[in-house]
Amino acid sequence: MADARARRLDRLHRVRSLQLHQVRAEEAEARMRVADEMAMRERITKLSHNVAPTPAPAPIAATSLIAAAHFRERLHRTAEASDKRIEQAEQGLDAARVATREAKRDQNAVEKLIAREEADAALRALRELEKLPPIRRKRHDPC
Repeated sequence: MADARARRLDRLHRVRSLQLHQVRAEEAEARMRVADEMAMRERITKLSHNVAPTPAPAPIAATSLIAAAHFRERLHRTAEASDKRIEQAEQGLDAARVATREAKRDQNAVEKLIAREEADAALRALRELEKLPPIRRKRHDPC
């Protein structure tokens, strides 16, 4: 009975450990997604600063001003979409952190069960030894 329980706890510990590693990997991926989205937002910001209107010494054709305005508008829409993606990535990261915390809690619970089972097995072994009849040694005189 104790062997079956120990095997079951070991199997459960292996499963919980695998789940914990998988959840930690998902959390790392979520961190990378947030970092990628932030980097994308920075690139968009730099691009929008590069196409911002500046005073020019010579007159510029109206078509180039219209094209620049259109490009700025597109960058602005892309920046808004990027902000939404960053928000979604951060929500995913928060969810991954919660999942990691729960998986770690589950694994710790299994580890505590294993430690308790080992302590109980040691106590059972001590009680079995106490129940054994005393062993008498034959004393031999030195020859």
